[in-house]
Amino acid sequence: MTRHIILDTETTGLSPEQGHRVVEIGAVEMINFSPTGEQLHLYMNPEREMEPEAERIHGLSTAFLSDKPLFADIAQQFIDFIGDDILVIHNAPFDVGFLNAELSRCRLAALSMDRVVDTLPLARQKFPGAQASLDALCRRFDIDNTHRDLHGALVDADLLASVFVELKGGRQPGLALQTEQEVSHDKTDEDNTLSLSGFLVEERPIRPARPSSLSHDEQDAHNKLLATMKTPLWQQTE
Repeated sequence: MTRHIILDTETTGLSPEQGHRVVEIGAVEMINFSPTGEQLHLYMNPEREMEPEAERIHGLSTAFLSDKPLFADIAQQFIDFIGDDILVIHNAPFDVGFLNAELSRCRLAALSMDRVVDTLPLARQKFPGAQASLDALCRRFDIDNTHRDLHGALVDADLLASVFVELKGGRQPGLALQTEQEVSHDKTDEDNTLSLSGFLVEERPIRPARPSSLSHDEQDAHNKLLATMKTPLWQQTE
């Protein structure tokens, strides 16, 4: 089982080094590249004024956030949700930098980039020279983003989940896609799966053969039908 957390944040500005803070976190859980319906959506009071340009992007005002919990109040909830699993983020250094600044204030362990899949360079590698914004990728993969009037952490995480699947090759019935780093080349009795390079094939129990013989009632009805036929073709001789 492969668990990914598709993650996005909104902030008061562009740089945690300048004292800007996280104000919204959206996270969507995927198991074997399929959304499970489990998600995390949190607003936070940044304890500072919102930059006007940032508010124009996500629509979150200082007044709206004034009664929301502090990051320290939701930090453990966030950590529990993401666990130790793979984080999928678009332009990961931005979000991880902000989250690590918040975690540092709480004297909590930083997130390692080793556990992060950044979909921005992934998209640029797959489509050199093409636009790689989230909106551009939604257009490329025909993903409906008409509800994205403003940036929103949960909306963006949900869209990114669909984009991520397409970047990894798209949905394939019966197959669970995996990155090379996530693939093992052996069979395990624990999960009853066979891992191959690039995808995971699940072994399924063989279904017992279904009975194909006619019942007595069906055979009787068939004989009665034949008896009503006059010189059927299979009884004619040349």
